[in-house]
Amino acid sequence: MSAQEERNGLTPPTALYDRALHLLRESPEAGPPRRGYSLPEKPVTGEDPLSREKASNAIREALSPLPDDPAVLHRRFERLGIQDRHRHLIKSTVVGLPLPAEQEDAARALGRQLIRTGTTAATVTTGIALLGRLGEPEDVPHLSVLGLFRDLTGPAVNALDTLDRPSAAVVWLTVYARRDELRPLVHALWAGNRQALRPELVALPVSPRILSSAVARRIAEASQLPDLLDRHPSDTDLLARAGRLLVRMGCSRDDPADLLAYQDALSVYDSVVGRAGLLPTTLDNAAMLLSLALGLSSGTGVLLDWLPGRREALLESLGQLLAEPGWADAGATANETDQRQRVDWIRRTGRKPFKRPATPDKFRIEVVTGDPADRDPVETRVLIDGRPVVPAVFGRGPAHSPEYLLDDGRLRATEEPREVQLAEAYCTEGCCGALYVTIRRDAGQVVWENWRQTMPGSREPASELSIYRFDARAYDVEIARAESDCSWSWRARTIARLIKAGLIEEPDLLSQWDASRGWISSGFDDPDTAEVTFWYVPGLASGRPERADSPLQFRWVIPDDGTPPETQAANALRRLAEEDPKSYARVCGGSRERAEELGFPWPDSA
Repeated sequence: MSAQEERNGLTPPTALYDRALHLLRESPEAGPPRRGYSLPEKPVTGEDPLSREKASNAIREALSPLPDDPAVLHRRFERLGIQDRHRHLIKSTVVGLPLPAEQEDAARALGRQLIRTGTTAATVTTGIALLGRLGEPEDVPHLSVLGLFRDLTGPAVNALDTLDRPSAAVVWLTVYARRDELRPLVHALWAGNRQALRPELVALPVSPRILSSAVARRIAEASQLPDLLDRHPSDTDLLARAGRLLVRMGCSRDDPADLLAYQDALSVYDSVVGRAGLLPTTLDNAAMLLSLALGLSSGTGVLLDWLPGRREALLESLGQLLAEPGWADAGATANETDQRQRVDWIRRTGRKPFKRPATPDKFRIEVVTGDPADRDPVETRVLIDGRPVVPAVFGRGPAHSPEYLLDDGRLRATEEPREVQLAEAYCTEGCCGALYVTIRRDAGQVVWENWRQTMPGSREPASELSIYRFDARAYDVEIARAESDCSWSWRARTIARLIKAGLIEEPDLLSQWDASRGWISSGFDDPDTAEVTFWYVPGLASGRPERADSPLQFRWVIPDDGTPPETQAANALRRLAEEDPKSYARVCGGSRERAEELGFPWPDSA
């Protein structure tokens, strides 16, 4: 053994906490890097990892009883084969560990020693988890530093959330907020530069591309938004930014649970709505206030822990303000396409959240379109006892569109039970699940029962939901009202709905061309277009399809030409009847090989 090797063998490994401090000292001005620091690399042992069950049992054995000396725990982990890869199991085991009151002081002391002197992710995670249960304010700085290791960020933030929400949010943003546009604000937060905080927050871009619901919540927590608003009561730029953060937190396309997790939500709502009269009557501010109202009337905002009557009072205040001439005319002279779309949205939607429901709140449906600037989906919000069902029990994606739930009659009740998917995760059901309910008619009642949440790979049981019974006559009236109410729709969306209805009524319009109907709606990137997609399989019309498992998907984009939607839809259906749509639609899906085989160009962006 060389002298250098001997020295390395005798030198104890550096504590992870000390290593993080060293890394911070190396770049005091720049601060921590986005994505945080990497843990020290360890040589691969080549040993087979423990199975999940064996690892769980080994962790419980190592923690029973809790040792007084961190070195003892380290030796137990080594003997039992517990490694850094088991840190998630370590956290869950410590969370469920029985800790009698007389052992809490010793467990807290052990946790503190582990986070300050631990040299492995396994032992440090144990300390973080113990302090997540038993920590005190003095532990916040150490947890914050350890949270800069991206493999420890999750456990550290969870622990900090119980001790100091602003500190938890700063660590979360430092590691997870990776957009360049967010870095100046994040740097000010990490450096504790309160003087720079307000201007950076006001300058922050608020598009959904940059500001997810989670990022919006953590920014509000880290900046201690209620205090900031109190210190600047006349700052309308800050007030508008606070309102926009609330809107993003409750966005159904992301995770509306972020709004429910934001502990200061009620205070910020009070500040924004209470001072809304100070805001300039701009199109941006009108859209922000209307978005808040939609959330308070039928969205996630309903689910917050309001004092009796407070939510209704805020809604009434917003309704009165937005009815004033200056606000009602906001953006009336807009020239840009995206601005005109927002003006049209406000015109269609502006009074919807302030109307009293014609039916009792036992069962109500609200079709809601969000701000076109955010490209939010059109939702069919189902409210039971005044509470929106999907964000209350699912929260991983928006309620389905009215085309899916209403136009196709899926919510109608028959004596034959029918399972209906109310919502699907914003990714896919195969990734993060969906929400189902079974609907049936039982004499004079309609029953919603057998609720089911799918969550692939989850070990957690789905929460059990109640059986709901509605008066059948009132239910039918509400379904009929919702199905016939198209006031939410805009021109291109109406064109698409009429084309879809025509193709359902006359499927031969497509099948004669060896095609079958696909997705039909307004364009996502350009809401002023209708998009018709269809699948092509040669021989489909004759009943002898060729390679039905390899269809080509085509998209036909129909710009709104300003004529009545009924006329444009009729013209589109007539063209489908007379001309092969493959001659004017473009390939948008399938495989390149199949497209080239059939003589169709493959799009560069597919």
